Amino acid sequence: MKCPFCGDENTQVTDTRENEDGDVVRRRRRCVKCDKRFTTYERIDLKMPHIVKRNGVRTDFDHDKLTGSMKLALRKRPVTIEALEAAVDRIEARLLSLGETEVSSEKIGELVMKELKKLDKVAYIRFASVYRNFADVDEFSELIREVQTRPKRGRPSHSSGTDPDNDLFRS
Repeated sequence: MKCPFCGDENTQVTDTRENEDGDVVRRRRRCVKCDKRFTTYERIDLKMPHIVKRNGVRTDFDHDKLTGSMKLALRKRPVTIEALEAAVDRIEARLLSLGETEVSSEKIGELVMKELKKLDKVAYIRFASVYRNFADVDEFSELIREVQTRPKRGRPSHSSGTDPDNDLFRS
């Protein structure tokens, strides 16, 4: 670490402390040449991967765009904003865990469909119908058959298990 006062590269750490959360390390340093003291901080620097679109264009990951596209699929569906945010968090965590600097938009689309399928089958079909760009009705029918389940007697038919009175997407 260079001294910010004289530029010499010979510095010594005199004290090291972590913050309460353990995610920042504070170090007090002393320059051997000019004997001035200064503080440095170490933090984890997690960066989302760049997105490679189908046409080859690379773009920054956009949290708001991901959330917006999922909200559109979930429009007027009985899913809470908390459930949506948890799904987005899982997608982002998965992208970070890949350890890649670039991820295809197809991979993100698959992660979104996996989360939507868990949240709400109708939202899953809405998203998949646009994302997969079906060539004919038979492909779309196959997707519907894939998610069809018979509701059990005496139980609510809400596939997401969320409280419909806490639905933030209903108009």
